[in-house]
Amino acid sequence: MGSMMSLLFAEKGCKVYYFDISEYNMKAAEKMVKDVNEETRVFRQHSYQQLCEEIYSENHPRIIIFSIPHGNPGDECVKALRPYMTKGDIILDCSNEFYGNTERRQADLAKYGIFYVGCGVSGGYQSARAGPSLSPGGDPQALEIIMPLLRRVAAKGRDGKPCTSPIGPGGSGHYVKMIHNGIEQGMKSVISEVWYILTKGLQLSYEEAAGVFEKWNQTPELYNTFLIYSAVDINRTKDEKGRYVLGRVQDKVVQDVDNTEGTGTWSCEEAVRLHVPAANIVSAHLFRCTSAELSQRAADAEASGRWQPSAIKVSSRDGFIEDLRKATCFCLLLCFTQGLQIIREMDQQREWHIDYQDLLHVWSAGSIIQAGGIMDLLHKIHSESSSKNNLLSDSELETQLNSLLPSMKRCILTALEADMVIPAMSQSLEYYKYSTSVDLPTQLIKKELNISAITSST
Repeated sequence: MGSMMSLLFAEKGCKVYYFDISEYNMKAAEKMVKDVNEETRVFRQHSYQQLCEEIYSENHPRIIIFSIPHGNPGDECVKALRPYMTKGDIILDCSNEFYGNTERRQADLAKYGIFYVGCGVSGGYQSARAGPSLSPGGDPQALEIIMPLLRRVAAKGRDGKPCTSPIGPGGSGHYVKMIHNGIEQGMKSVISEVWYILTKGLQLSYEEAAGVFEKWNQTPELYNTFLIYSAVDINRTKDEKGRYVLGRVQDKVVQDVDNTEGTGTWSCEEAVRLHVPAANIVSAHLFRCTSAELSQRAADAEASGRWQPSAIKVSSRDGFIEDLRKATCFCLLLCFTQGLQIIREMDQQREWHIDYQDLLHVWSAGSIIQAGGIMDLLHKIHSESSSKNNLLSDSELETQLNSLLPSMKRCILTALEADMVIPAMSQSLEYYKYSTSVDLPTQLIKKELNISAITSST
């Protein structure tokens, strides 16, 4: 990721000096630089001291960019760099860092007049090379200095504007990227569950499933949805022997349990801490955690004697696929609704004053969660009122969700009958039902809590 970003900055006219404590990473970066003939603009350094000395200038501050694992590696880098940095210098942390760590480092470095900016970077290694979505947050003075640089390398939206904007002070930049990744987990779960229904339930071939996703990605509601587009490519990918690669991929996602990726866990923790019922996001994360325990699942499956999902029988396959498309729209809309609600709750507590139109534009290109039709609707809603405390109370969003609801119900019922695994999809429906209801079974919970309180006090 860091190597890709180095090349991107170089191609946009910057001189780049890089250093990594890993010799393996340094050699890989060096080879990449040579392969694209950028040796005159990208220079290997051999220590933190050499790096800081090479980029010193009396005319402008140093800008040092991090692209490293979250947590302790960031602390170690700051500690190693600090003796060679001077007042006014800027560390731009483009890692998936926890916002609390970002704010702690900001406070520590402020004593020396050094700025620390937490910048979310979305789009994966492809966008890191071609132009990512960038969400910086920190001191306004530092943001003013780095924004011209970020605008130069960021992805461009359909309007030609760079997909980057100052998010706010403190750890706001890393915070919105964290929740972006929570939304991403929800979206990925929904799309994988829909794919499961298509291939296991309707028994479509990978090529047929790719064709379905390809058509969906051209519809008004789902156009330019990156994760649907990538599903097309994944379903069609073959190895050198002409075999579909997807057929030999284990159903095991480990990034959330081996601590290489923390944003999903943090997103769920924030939802719970802020009392936001982000059912899709939390369900998708728990699904991935269970996925990681393949050997345990195998043992549990043998012990339970659980049957496998069965083929889905419908009167009209095309009609059911259209229902699935609408159900996908329904679920993806709610992923965004829940994620934005988490951000809004934190924004109001911290008084970051986030501009949600700007944030949606940041996510509109170069981002894993870019989704043209959904972004269009959310942009329209926020343009009519910038103070949307609860998106579910918006009449336009409600009209859209209600129009999709019958298809959503039919898909859930059909999938459950066939024992399909659909945690995020089913939670989407339940979330919508209880969030828009004024007659919940929680009245019994409330009474039992009162009884428990009386019993415990006697």
